[in-house]
Amino acid sequence: MPHLNLEYTANLTNLAVEKTLLRLNNVLMASGQFGSEFDIKSRAVKVESFQVGTSLSPRGFVAVKLSLLSGRSPQVKQQLSQSLLTALQDLGDWPADIQVQLSVQLVDMDRDSYSKVAIG
Repeated sequence: MPHLNLEYTANLTNLAVEKTLLRLNNVLMASGQFGSEFDIKSRAVKVESFQVGTSLSPRGFVAVKLSLLSGRSPQVKQQLSQSLLTALQDLGDWPADIQVQLSVQLVDMDRDSYSKVAIG
């Protein structure tokens, strides 16, 4: 735990996905909220079909959903959210011809029903 899901639109062709996931994992580890870097799992999905708003102007998004075991304070969740958003903003040059929205959402997972085992 945690699980980080990153969705990004296909028109963001210069997004270095593996570098982005590693950077976000490092942000999470630096927060001090997680015991082991091995516990942080992230994945990315490129969204081929999407629409942002109603305009025909080129738009895109990068959306992070971070699932955490329940029990963290609102202040800790806000700090994690802001740290991830800042890391996204600092990724580099965003396309000048595409309006890009960046977002981070934190989701509590029920601690009592979560199960995990590491093999190997």
